[in-house]
Amino acid sequence: MSVALFSVAEGVATITFNRPEKYNSFNREMALAVQDFLKECETDTSIRAICLTGAGKAFCAGQDLQEVIDPEGPELSTIVSEHFNPVIEGIRKIEKPVIALVNGVAAGAGANIALACDVVMAKESATFIQAFSKIGLIPDSGGTFFLPRLIGFQRASALMMLGDKVAAPEAQQMGMIYRYFPDEEFAASSGKIVQKLASMPTRGLGLTKRLLNQSFTNDLTTQLAREDLVQTEAGNTFDYKEGVNAFLEKRKPEFKGE
Repeated sequence: MSVALFSVAEGVATITFNRPEKYNSFNREMALAVQDFLKECETDTSIRAICLTGAGKAFCAGQDLQEVIDPEGPELSTIVSEHFNPVIEGIRKIEKPVIALVNGVAAGAGANIALACDVVMAKESATFIQAFSKIGLIPDSGGTFFLPRLIGFQRASALMMLGDKVAAPEAQQMGMIYRYFPDEEFAASSGKIVQKLASMPTRGLGLTKRLLNQSFTNDLTTQLAREDLVQTEAGNTFDYKEGVNAFLEKRKPEFKGE
């Protein structure tokens, strides 16, 4: 059985963590497979949105600790630098929307993989937990970078130190995720948003993502200059011309992602 699944339909690529008996916890095989799938999503121009989700009841429980304690297994430093960091960097590098569809528990690195995505949607029953402190570790996989920016320093610090479980409705309320939906409505409701993103001007969305990434380190003057430069790039795309023509002609635009 493959530890990660990959499918493409209607411009949407879906990467599914597929170790349901282990709550989709990562081992080396899964990490490398997900990295390969992300690279394919980056280069395949027919793919205009990417979804990450989990098989079974969980989204992802983080690292498989059995691999960590295996005398023949990788060191912690290898797990962070070769397994999780490339996944996080891959999610942020792809200039296309990456959507986390959190179908169950997202714990440890699993939670932080979700939070690195551009849009996070969750089932009402899903939960998020920074589980690292419970075993004496620090939040990796970009947790110390993304979570304070999403919910503020104080809340992020408390959640990381206390390891509190956060239900999806509370996660939405505090700005950790975009939306939650009742479990029975999750597939249909999140699917509509995914399809909308896949039909939008992909280059423009990708350039927006590029600027958001740069905003983490730029000052205002630098960011304004970057907006000026990148807006010109956006203005040279097919989709910009199509969007303007459709507006003037009072019709629905037909974006190509170009």
